[in-house]
Parts: sequence; structure tokens; C-alpha cells
Amino acid sequence: MSADGNLGGAPGTIKLRGDLRLVADMIEPGSRVLDVGCGEGELLAYLAEAKGVDGRGMELSQSGVNAGVRHGLSVIQGDADHDLQDYPSDAFDYVVLSQTLQATRQPRSVIAHLVRIGRRAVVSFPNFGHWRIRLNLLANGRMPVTPVLTHAWYETPNIHLCTILDFIALCEELGVVIERSVTLDRNGLPYRLNPRGALANLLAEQALFLLRRAAPTR
Repeated sequence: MSADGNLGGAPGTIKLRGDLRLVADMIEPGSRVLDVGCGEGELLAYLAEAKGVDGRGMELSQSGVNAGVRHGLSVIQGDADHDLQDYPSDAFDYVVLSQTLQATRQPRSVIAHLVRIGRRAVVSFPNFGHWRIRLNLLANGRMPVTPVLTHAWYETPNIHLCTILDFIALCEELGVVIERSVTLDRNGLPYRLNPRGALANLLAEQALFLLRRAAPTR
């Protein structure tokens, strides 16, 4: 992948945007990884080269699938809302859902499947509780367009926007354990903020969570 984030560079030159670098840091070398909504496969290519993972990808767009396959990645066309149910439990060490949750129709079901399919899940999403979004709605009364939420309301793929606190509440409702969490700015650089606090919900533009299902009770 070249410096602008596209695949196709020489070995050792793969670069990732900020949030994907943090995702990669959460994944152990040699793991089995499923990247749901993998785009053109930038993360999978990096993980294969840098960490020797056994990676698989699922992508809704045919162009993304074609690009991934063209660069030697194992990518299939699929929809997180309908196709995750076909994967067996514990099929992967990690399942990644990066900047895709808000575009799913059944986010609650998707999260439940992620922690079923993978021993751990890594999930990132834009924070709709960010202060600029709140201020824009208050001052202008219109759905905002930001560097993270880049589409106008009438053409956005984002249909289930949530705040950081909304996501934490959903994990608690599902009995999903949050092992690690990071709040991020628009460039994917981390803040030193507690994701469970009101300040993080106000200042962070993105969030990243490492999840696992709770151990069964006896």
C-alpha cells in the first residue's frame, strides 16, 4: 500500500490511517482474523505483512472485493447484517468491524455475532455525541457533515449513529466485556480520556473498543 493508503506498494511500505494502526496494535501476531467491512483490504494486508496473521475479509462492495482479491487477499462479498450468522462460533481469534457499525441495520445483533465468532472483537465507530455535532444541531438545526461523518443526511450510509455512552450501554445490555477502549480525534490519534466519562463523550470524534463475550456462569 502506498503512503496515501492504497494497496500496491513494495513490501514493508504498507501504511494505515490512525485508527487502523491502533486496531492492528490490539491484534496478536499469528492470529486468525476476520475483517468485516474490510474495504480494499488495507488492514488485512498490513496484518499479513507485519504480524503474519491468517486473515479473511468480508466486504459489501464488489469493487472492494475485487481490489482485495487482486492484491492476493482472501476477501468475499458479504453483508454483516445477514452473513455473520453463517460463521461458526470461535472461528477466529479476532473479528474487526472498523467504522462500519453505524452502517448496519441491526447493530445489536452484529455485535452479538462478532463476540460469538471471534474470541475477541475490535470495533470502532464515529461518536455522534461530539461537541461539534451537538453545536451544529443546536445552532443550525440541521444534520451535520464533519471530517468523520462526511455524507449529507440524504445520501449517508450511516443509519444507526450512536454516542460512546450509547455503545457502552449496549455492551452492558448484551453482557459483552470491554477489555480495552480508546477515544480518538478525527485523525485517529488517541486522547487520554476515560471512555465512560461525559468528557470523552463530548470531546472524542471516534472510539475504539476491544471486546469479548462474558464467561458463562455456572
